[in-house]
Amino acid sequence: MSTSRTFAAPRIPSIVPLLNPLVRRLLGVGMPMGPNVLLTVRGRQSGLPRTVPVAILEHRGRRFVQSPFGETHWTRNLRAAGEAVISRGRTIEPVDAVELAPEIAGPILADAFAPYLASRFGAAFLGRFYRLRAGSTVEEFVGEARIHPVFELRARDGRVPGSPSD
Repeated sequence: MSTSRTFAAPRIPSIVPLLNPLVRRLLGVGMPMGPNVLLTVRGRQSGLPRTVPVAILEHRGRRFVQSPFGETHWTRNLRAAGEAVISRGRTIEPVDAVELAPEIAGPILADAFAPYLASRFGAAFLGRFYRLRAGSTVEEFVGEARIHPVFELRARDGRVPGSPSD
């Protein structure tokens, strides 16, 4: 059953801004932290590089980044710039970022989140940010994709955004 009700994304927990500087430093020196990387994107108003830790979602040979907190500064910056740099330690990769329509992102999230929703711990964790459960319909995932922007990250030709050859 599909619902037309729209829900707001969860607020960013107050611990996140406190931990982000530490996580940025750890990822910056190459500390493995699961799927987490640093995403650097040009600010949409300032034009200055902005760096935030994000989790990369790898699914069927493609890479995605999505916001568990909905519309945030980094999602608006990424949407405006259309490109970013992902890094962990000395590994730096320029990428193009393509925002996916919710109708495309929903089925991807359904496939990618299914193993987590099937586990008690994973379902509890995802339940903090999404109104999803094991057995959620594709329409429910599409609804979540409407409030949680999803971007596909595609390898670029080696140019770093903002470099003289750009």
